[in-house]
Amino acid sequence: MALFSTPITPTAPPVSPVAAGALRAPPRLPWRLPLPWLLFAAALVCAPLLLRGPVALSLLTQMATVALFGLSYNMLLGQGGMLSFGHAVYAGLGAYVAAHAMNLGAAGTIPLPVVAVPLVGGVAGMVFGLLFGYLSTKKAGTTFSMITLGIVELVFACALMFPGFFGGEGGISTNRVYGAVPLGLNFAPQLQVYGLAAAWLFVCAAAMYGFTQSPLGKIINAVRDNPERVAFIGYDPRWARYLTLVVSSLFAGVSGALSAINFEIVTAENVGAARSGAILLFTFIGGVGYFFGPVLGAVIGVAATVLLSEVTQAWQLYLGVFFILTVMFVPGGAAELLAGMGRHLAGGSWRRTGPAFALLLAALAWLATAFVALVETVYQASLGPMGALPRGLAALQGPAGWIAIGTALALGLFAVARAHAALREALACEAAGAARASGEGA
Repeated sequence: MALFSTPITPTAPPVSPVAAGALRAPPRLPWRLPLPWLLFAAALVCAPLLLRGPVALSLLTQMATVALFGLSYNMLLGQGGMLSFGHAVYAGLGAYVAAHAMNLGAAGTIPLPVVAVPLVGGVAGMVFGLLFGYLSTKKAGTTFSMITLGIVELVFACALMFPGFFGGEGGISTNRVYGAVPLGLNFAPQLQVYGLAAAWLFVCAAAMYGFTQSPLGKIINAVRDNPERVAFIGYDPRWARYLTLVVSSLFAGVSGALSAINFEIVTAENVGAARSGAILLFTFIGGVGYFFGPVLGAVIGVAATVLLSEVTQAWQLYLGVFFILTVMFVPGGAAELLAGMGRHLAGGSWRRTGPAFALLLAALAWLATAFVALVETVYQASLGPMGALPRGLAALQGPAGWIAIGTALALGLFAVARAHAALREALACEAAGAARASGEGA
């Protein structure tokens, strides 16, 4: 018994302090962990300095709000593998409750500063997550997705059936300028609204990242990959999905409250399936496999929906085509594309693959220009000259213009195919060289 109760000590000779120092792993630099967060904070601070004016600040505020919404949605899709078509329910209902709370605060019924309104929306989103999540997370996979689709249609129908709470077709209007003015912040200027949205985005993003590193975050990752094994070791996959959805709905409610503060109105569109589909699209474009992927998707998606809609009627078509191409050729989204480019730059392989990659970008730009010319010419022929782009393409009407567009498309497709083949060959040569170098080193 003494043999098994006594720890066995190694018989190797003691290591000298010099050798121990040589074998010890180098200390981790303290700035490596917070570096992405410092860059994130710097981007939030510098954005209003680069883009000035009320319109640009309103656009930045929308990006911050949608980025928070996308991060909350990625807790379901990216972390838990739960494809939800009804996540807008929690953001929209949080926005409705926040709007009512702001109206009560403006009337003096409750002491509620505007800074705390997102917290009210978050609590409301969490409460509805507790309710609807208990029903939807009993199933997984396609069944879960269909249940969420039914929930979003149910809530959207209720928005028109109960005008006392939802305000009917006109929605609920509110005013963010009320009450005391602490530190001179009355949130009338758009810059102050952006600052509020950016601050809540940073705090909530840090909290969501902490969730990914928590035991529940690790369990939901395991549930996503192998729920049977998770159940075998004693955890309930259903409760892991349920708790994750509740936490996700809390942050979705915060984003909805920020949207109510920004626009000062909440309508049935906020709880509709179109809003849920939009956040799904933006999250995929940004990249579900990366934590900050939804932030990139929010920037791209909001810029596309707001800026493109000002210059062309076909903005939805362009966004849909971009989404299809992203899913087909870059399934990891913009974040994966940027990460791959960063790895190539850091590894020095850009010297061999850079020319081929630049050629592919030029070919894609040519093909995209020809495609835009085709779409805008068709829109002009069907609907008339509306928007900025169609007026510039009037010269392409007629047989000669159609022939020119078709020729440009054919040349673009040919150039993209050749450039893609050249890039694949360059990557193969780079991989072969790396394998040869590792073999010689061994």
